[in-house]
Amino acid sequence: MDAVVDEHFRAEMAVDIDAILATYADQVALDMIGNPDGVLHDKSEIRVFYNMLFGELSNVHMRSLRRWYGAEHVVDESVVEALAIGKPFGFEGRARPVTFRLLHIFDFAGGRISRESAWLDLAAFMQQLA
Repeated sequence: MDAVVDEHFRAEMAVDIDAILATYADQVALDMIGNPDGVLHDKSEIRVFYNMLFGELSNVHMRSLRRWYGAEHVVDESVVEALAIGKPFGFEGRARPVTFRLLHIFDFAGGRISRESAWLDLAAFMQQLA
């Protein structure tokens, strides 16, 4: 599971949407908590989400702080550093750096991510970009 999560994060930092999608199982759910579009189940919808995200944040670097494990899941707490180039999460980026914590729960099926749930520290965005 670590290898798949690490590959998922590497693909995000490389802005490689095909590689991101390759870490997902055929039946997948992406739940970015607070996303007005709700839970995404179709890889074409997930591709649109990542295209939008990469239009808002660039130069993304993630550092895992710790992980917890279950039989078929991984919980990862990370710190993310990025450049806010668009209007991420409704805040004007104006090419300013942001740092925030991110908590993921990855569920697995057949050696791939079957569900990704993520919570990010919106207060950090507010403090840095408001």
